Amino acid sequence: MSANATASSPSTVLGRQLGDELRRLREAAGLTTAQAAEALDCTKGKISRIENGRVTVRIPDLTAMLLAYGATDAELRGRLGALARKANRRRRQGWWNQYGSVLADTYRDYIALETMAGTIRTFQAQLVPGLLQTPEYIRAVTVASRQWQTADEIEQFVRVRLARQERLVGDSPLQFWAVLSEAVLLQQVGGPEVMAAQLEQLLAVSEQPNVTIQVLPFSRGAHASMFGPYVVLGFPEEAALDVVLADNPTGSMWLERETEVARYQELFDAARTSALSPVESRTVIRRRAKEHRA
Repeated sequence: MSANATASSPSTVLGRQLGDELRRLREAAGLTTAQAAEALDCTKGKISRIENGRVTVRIPDLTAMLLAYGATDAELRGRLGALARKANRRRRQGWWNQYGSVLADTYRDYIALETMAGTIRTFQAQLVPGLLQTPEYIRAVTVASRQWQTADEIEQFVRVRLARQERLVGDSPLQFWAVLSEAVLLQQVGGPEVMAAQLEQLLAVSEQPNVTIQVLPFSRGAHASMFGPYVVLGFPEEAALDVVLADNPTGSMWLERETEVARYQELFDAARTSALSPVESRTVIRRRAKEHRA
């Protein structure tokens, strides 16, 4: 199934309809997103994502929001509750949910947000970003992770990642910007033939106007992003807040507080500034591909 199709899926439409109504109720109550977040004991990012239809609205959260906004009309509360339940049912029908047996909750949440993002900026320390991986590279990474045991599970994961890559093409493609450590080009994932083909794939996709790839060479020395990979997702809705998915030794974590997101935006800006230009990067990638072929 096309990943692009999910960007305008019924679940998204219903979620945005619910979010619009909740935004109007918040504004009618004279509350800012910060004040609403304080009342609900959550972050501004969560309020923003709810109002932009990007996340599931649990009924307890909806009840708390309506209470905070002074919405006491029984008919209104019943209508919004029904809308939330319908949107949540539709959201569970996203194409990625058919692969629930091989996808962790964090990964499914990431795919759901990825389908609605307008921009992605990522730094990768050792692996090619998933949206740019060849099937053979995906397969090698999946086997090496040891998270999936059977051939069927591995192939399901490969299909998921390939479906995600459709976000880079179509009428409204994702704007994708990746900064790769030079180590990404050297790591022998799947062997030299797989790596050569993977780097040639990077060269091909870097010609797309919506894709920017830069290489951060070893010669630049120590830098602030070297401690782990991260992804910054941006959304097209006005006033929507960016979200960060960062990896650490114990797994992945979502970051949504403005100060945390701003820190990763600064990290990425520093990384892309230190990295080679896109043209210079293609030269390095081409040379490394030839070395793998040798």
